[in-house]
Amino acid sequence: MSEGRRSGDMWMYQDQDQDQDQDQDQEQDRDRDREQNHDQAINEIEGFLLWEAEKDRARTRAEAFCAGLPWLTDSQRREVELRYCQDQRDASRAYLERISVRSATLRTEYEGVYRALRRRLITALLSGSVAVAALLAMTAVGLTAR
Repeated sequence: MSEGRRSGDMWMYQDQDQDQDQDQDQEQDRDRDREQNHDQAINEIEGFLLWEAEKDRARTRAEAFCAGLPWLTDSQRREVELRYCQDQRDASRAYLERISVRSATLRTEYEGVYRALRRRLITALLSGSVAVAALLAMTAVGLTAR
């Protein structure tokens, strides 16, 4: 009876261990999700700040452009500045989109190169380990044969 109870206790402890492992896995998943959300939020904030700086730069360039046209009336100046800013923002947006596409392409390419290099390294490591093991086995056989 005592043996059966110990066996039941062992199963209970194993179930508790599995529950703890699952809890740890879930906690790690939540931490990973929080970290990804954090990174995403930082990227969005950085993107917002960069875009605001780009809009400010367009406004500054528009004002500088209009300063060289002293014959414009105030309403004409505002219209030219508005159109100039819009044109600059459109050009900047197109430029940033091209950069984004190129960045994604490079990332994919570099990830592929990294995987290939990692595969080669692991292959070399395993081959070297097998060679060392074979050499040790041959040496052991040679020593025992004497």
